[in-house]
Amino acid sequence: MKKITKILFLVAVVSLSAFAKAKAQVDIGVNLQLNRPAQYENNERFHPNRPSPRHLWVAEEWTWAGGRYVYHPGYWALPPRDGAVWVPGHWIRRQRRPGYMWNPGHWRYR
Repeated sequence: MKKITKILFLVAVVSLSAFAKAKAQVDIGVNLQLNRPAQYENNERFHPNRPSPRHLWVAEEWTWAGGRYVYHPGYWALPPRDGAVWVPGHWIRRQRRPGYMWNPGHWRYR
């Protein structure tokens, strides 16, 4: 009888540890549905007319504001000074930590 009790106890421990281990494996999925206006910003054909030859196109971008991402459509802008070029936002690899960081669009000077 003692042998059967030991075997049942061992089976119960193994079953509980397998159940506890299975509970520890959690998958988290994120489905971002950002409501982007129906525009085709990446195609020059759909840009509004350029106000002057000096204006440069500033591409659309999502920016973090008020605890959420906010859509900013593209627009024509005068560079802050001669030789400035608009660099669209892009992801860059972090140097000291793993992963990537969002680098927002900015003006670059030559």
